[in-house]
Amino acid sequence: MSMPSGLVADPLVMPAEVDADVQQMAVAAAAAIPRRTATNLLVATWNLRAFGGLTEKWDADADDSPKRDWHAVACIAEVVACFDVVAVQEVRRNVSALRFLLERLGSDWRLLTSDVTEGDAGNGERLTFLYRADRVQPSGLVGEIVLPPTVTGQPAEQFARTPYAASFTRCGVDFILATVHVIWGKHPTDRLPEITEIAQWMRAWTDRTDDWNNNLLLLGDFNLDRLDDPLYQAFVSTGLFPPAEMNDAPRTIFDHADATRFYDQIAWFSTPTGDSLLHSMTYTHHGGSFDFVPHAFPDLTKNQLSWRISDHYPLWLEFEIEPPNSASA
Repeated sequence: MSMPSGLVADPLVMPAEVDADVQQMAVAAAAAIPRRTATNLLVATWNLRAFGGLTEKWDADADDSPKRDWHAVACIAEVVACFDVVAVQEVRRNVSALRFLLERLGSDWRLLTSDVTEGDAGNGERLTFLYRADRVQPSGLVGEIVLPPTVTGQPAEQFARTPYAASFTRCGVDFILATVHVIWGKHPTDRLPEITEIAQWMRAWTDRTDDWNNNLLLLGDFNLDRLDDPLYQAFVSTGLFPPAEMNDAPRTIFDHADATRFYDQIAWFSTPTGDSLLHSMTYTHHGGSFDFVPHAFPDLTKNQLSWRISDHYPLWLEFEIEPPNSASA
């Protein structure tokens, strides 16, 4: 499907073969993810592998770099379009793919994005929220999470990729999303300090009575290997609640029975007795990941597919929103 020499591809004119893939992705995603209602909220997190540059044609050739092309982003857009707000990890300094994704999503969609975290550990990454503006609106708070000086007054070691938080409102109910991409490191124990620090920092934020902290959710790629290992225990140690429905949801396209990972999470805090600290929004017990692999690029290996779409599945949850005036209606 390469372009003949001398012709320029048009991003508005989708070839028939690509359109078939994109429509198949749209149908599959719509079947797997709940439909929008007047009072639900669909929140997702998706690590889009090295989401930066873009080959500006519908079908990247063998010698093109990057391999991600218009075809791939059009497929990604059909999945993102099913949600109200999506936290995206691994957005790079180059935002060509991000801009094209926003174009594909259409005029109802907006984004908020952090700056790149500098330094080798930052990996040239930024953290991003995509949201559908006719369903969700920013409610004012946005910022990066920076650790204060240590008790000795020395500068604290910061997160490898600075966590990013933003507040939104849906049906008059405010909620805050804080997204992270925890350092991978050379060994799983390298991740433990960051996971512990972010869990403690978020708990302290939740408990402050005079802060902007209503309905605080933490989501993103925590690089958790297994349930109940030290990394997972650090994640839940301060009362973070990842719903049980997530336990069986595969996180990456390379997962199999002997290598199930729990990298991506969506969680919020609960009381010691297990009562949710969310207010006016209730988890519906509908959640999971979406397997896009069977629905596009059938001739590619999974590794090849991971550079076009991702090596991670999107992870999503549904909440029911209770508008403030509904109790007296």
